[in-house]
Amino acid sequence: MILHIDMDAFYASVEIRDDPRLRGKPVVVGGSPQGRGVVSAASYEAREFGIHSAMPASQAIRRCPDAIFIKPRMRYYAAISRQIREIFGRYTSLVEPLSLDEAFLDVSGCVRLFGEARQIARDIKRDIRREVGLMASAGVAPNKFLAKVASDLDKPDGLVYVDPDDIHGFLDPLPIARVWGVGPQTEKKFNSLGATTIGHVRHLPLETLKLAFGVNSDHFWRLARGLDSRQVVCDRDAKSISHETTFSFDISQRELLRAWLLELIEQVAIRLRRNEIKARTLKLKIRFSDFRTWVRSHSISEPTHTTRVLCKHGLQLLEQALGEDHPPVRLLGFGAANLSHGLPVQKSLFEWQRLEKFQRLDEQCDELREKLGAMAIRSATSLQHQIRLRPDPRIEDGD
Repeated sequence: MILHIDMDAFYASVEIRDDPRLRGKPVVVGGSPQGRGVVSAASYEAREFGIHSAMPASQAIRRCPDAIFIKPRMRYYAAISRQIREIFGRYTSLVEPLSLDEAFLDVSGCVRLFGEARQIARDIKRDIRREVGLMASAGVAPNKFLAKVASDLDKPDGLVYVDPDDIHGFLDPLPIARVWGVGPQTEKKFNSLGATTIGHVRHLPLETLKLAFGVNSDHFWRLARGLDSRQVVCDRDAKSISHETTFSFDISQRELLRAWLLELIEQVAIRLRRNEIKARTLKLKIRFSDFRTWVRSHSISEPTHTTRVLCKHGLQLLEQALGEDHPPVRLLGFGAANLSHGLPVQKSLFEWQRLEKFQRLDEQCDELREKLGAMAIRSATSLQHQIRLRPDPRIEDGD
């Protein structure tokens, strides 16, 4: 059995936990009161106004003029994420983080020690609440896809179990949008075929799906039946580490895409550093509104896990993908491959000295935060999803 644990409104919930005066108010993490940048997270009170991640801050302000905007504290969130991962590690060593606030856990080999999978999920939620002061939702199912869908059905503080003997009964009533890769345009195409639920898709002939969706037809055919053979893979065993997001609305603005890419890069960088892994090959994935998918990779001379370096090359790949004129973007992803675990590499002396200075500074800041708290020391500028970000952004990992 697989668990998908997803922290509820993670960034916003951390800020509310630390400042109880924010409780019950519409809290937005990211962007700025001046309407610049994009939303990273929103409290459930803010979501009632239709505010969601990746939304331009200017739009969020129009929807809720009383929203309280807070600058992201990525390193602080990463430190809390480590606390949560330590809780996961008590129950299973098979943990695959998807981001700072969600992970898959394979608990198949743990039931004799801790009880059946639903009980393990309850215990993990309880431990997170008691020790970290935050709420999590959990999905318990025979595979990753089903667990991910289940965890999202009863938020916040939910726990949904998928009976292995009634997978179709679980999936069939759900709207098509619950299937990975189905956005507004794909949903409209399914609707034109008379399909509004996953059950309807399951009953469509494969040939019909092929005519409508081409190479994606097998993907939809399998997921509509609850089939997913992917294993839970720990970061240290992974051949690549990546993050991607499908936007709830297509994004055309280049500045918003750059800001969101920096968020993805930061999350990949944190996972690399956490596991003392460096990457030599960087990958960018873009799916446009017309379903064309652009995937490119770039190899660098020396493996790295420094956010500054990853951002520089990631933004260059983005500029190549977008060109002068581009369709709106529905999916954006960034990954790191060709991984090495602390292996010695040939270094350019002056570049190495410069990066070593940044890395030592990061380590010292992390140590101070661990001892004195997240606010003991802060960088002058940080990744804040500001529109003013430049190709060589000044971010926490160096400035």
